[in-house]
Amino acid sequence: MKKTLLLLLSAALLASCDPHKSGDEATILFPEAGARVHTGEELLIDVDFKDLKPDSVVYLLDNAVIARKTDTTAVRVPTAGLPMGYRLITAKVYSGAAPLELTSNIVLLAAKAPAFINFQVVKTFPHDTSSYVEGLEYHDGRLYESDGGKDSTFHGGSSLRLVDLTTGKVLKKIQLNTMFMEGITVIGDKIVQLTYQEKLMFIYDKNSFKKLSELPYTLSNEGWGLTSDGKHILASDGSSTVRFLNKNTYQQEGSIDVYDENGAVNSVNELEYIDGMLYANLYNPSGQVLVIDPATGEVKNKIDLSTLWPQAHRGDLDYVANGIAWDQAGKRLFVTGKLWDKLYEIKLLK
Repeated sequence: MKKTLLLLLSAALLASCDPHKSGDEATILFPEAGARVHTGEELLIDVDFKDLKPDSVVYLLDNAVIARKTDTTAVRVPTAGLPMGYRLITAKVYSGAAPLELTSNIVLLAAKAPAFINFQVVKTFPHDTSSYVEGLEYHDGRLYESDGGKDSTFHGGSSLRLVDLTTGKVLKKIQLNTMFMEGITVIGDKIVQLTYQEKLMFIYDKNSFKKLSELPYTLSNEGWGLTSDGKHILASDGSSTVRFLNKNTYQQEGSIDVYDENGAVNSVNELEYIDGMLYANLYNPSGQVLVIDPATGEVKNKIDLSTLWPQAHRGDLDYVANGIAWDQAGKRLFVTGKLWDKLYEIKLLK
């Protein structure tokens, strides 16, 4: 049975010569703004009209009209499929010349705690321990890697790499010592790479690694992970937000906020899009990968990679699990971490 949340909206009603309006003040009865609602629960929006007799009421969720009524009965709103996070609720009450606008808000959370997916290691490959992995992509039989760092002060600078999966040897590399490079994704015959705090995006030819353009990236204060769903580029910034960019213009067209059953999940890092779901490393000691519904931001599952974390460095964020690559043709999933000596092919045991 669906749970029901009673949302009572009210406001101060100002007296006037309009016979529909009352001089009595109304109050917000229940709940206060910021009520926590789990997706799938039914939301009941109920306005305390006092003695006001409205001609009509228009109800909105964020900017979308969800109901129009000519009476004072409550509105029931299904929450399944709605985006996670803060949602604004508005009731526009028409009674006379100017509408009365009542507002409240809720925080929409995941329906339940994400279930953990177990995995088994299929194969183990060598990995270059000098690579402070920021991005990993497997595309058309080739493994691409973004290595973060800056000058000699932090892990010897950044690089873009083409890597031999079997041996771990770097087959091609562009060294970038003056900027800290972050996530990458492959779009057609191009590689897109973010910078960390330099607010730039680089575009390369996938085959030659020739830099084709350098564009401003000001959508967030920092650049972290990248992936593509085939229609958009998805970008993280270390918060709970994932942005959807036009794959041709690189301009933002939407976003989601990543939430589990408790609230926003921050430190979303490296990204990979796999069979309709968004996989994300977290930049924290958990070693977890989130499996996220890209339509809503709801965390559906988690994968615990902490057992793969090199024993001597567990808990050290310089060695955190980071790097997810999906071989679409071969249906192979690869994971690694910063400065790890191994890259793993794993199979999820769903």
